[in-house]
Amino acid sequence: METIVENADSGRILIVEDDERLAALTKEYLENNGMSAAIEGDGAKAVARILEEQPDLVVLDLMLPGEDGVSICRRVRPEYSGPILMLTARTDDLDEVLGLEMGADDYVAKPVRPRVLLARIRALMRRRLPAVEKTEETGVIRLTFGNLVVDSAMREAWLENQSVDLTSAEFDLLWLLCSNAGRVLSREEIFEKLRGIEYDGQDRSIDVRVSRIRPKIGDDPMHPRLIKTVRSKGYLFVKTGTD
Repeated sequence: METIVENADSGRILIVEDDERLAALTKEYLENNGMSAAIEGDGAKAVARILEEQPDLVVLDLMLPGEDGVSICRRVRPEYSGPILMLTARTDDLDEVLGLEMGADDYVAKPVRPRVLLARIRALMRRRLPAVEKTEETGVIRLTFGNLVVDSAMREAWLENQSVDLTSAEFDLLWLLCSNAGRVLSREEIFEKLRGIEYDGQDRSIDVRVSRIRPKIGDDPMHPRLIKTVRSKGYLFVKTGTD
């Protein structure tokens, strides 16, 4: 079994992919761009390997022998906090949504374009940097809205003094929304800030994450009072948490 090599100057990537040629080409491309990469081709072995090695990021194929990517994502999420980038067929909209609901941070459609994959990986890796560095200019690292507290330095949120279980991508979206409380953020703006690329008008990842975040922070999904959907515009985090 190939072991991920520690490298303080680059990300440690685990590629979970059964297509040997694609996996090898992806590994070579990432290593040529300064990262350390390893391959796991068996879905049945992927969970144990992710939890044991705790890579900085996992590139996870949706369709795998032994166990599929959605199941793997669901099983590792309670004990793995790193980003998960899922590889999926462009037509599998339902699978993309399922992957995001199980805790994937992003997805790339096959056939994979190496530059796009690298850009997405780098964007996810940047989001793991200490949030306090990102908020140095304003000095704001903790926001309180009634019984909800969100701390960007600790990358944690609490509801009635109880820790809120958020994925890395969910926290980034929540922090972006609540740090812009009172201002409507368009999907285009959210997409660009969180993923560093232009919104294509079809991606549903932001909507899926909002739907997952709402109940976690005590917001009624049917009649939200904290994160409101502004028709044809985007999302609004209400300053006071009331209508």
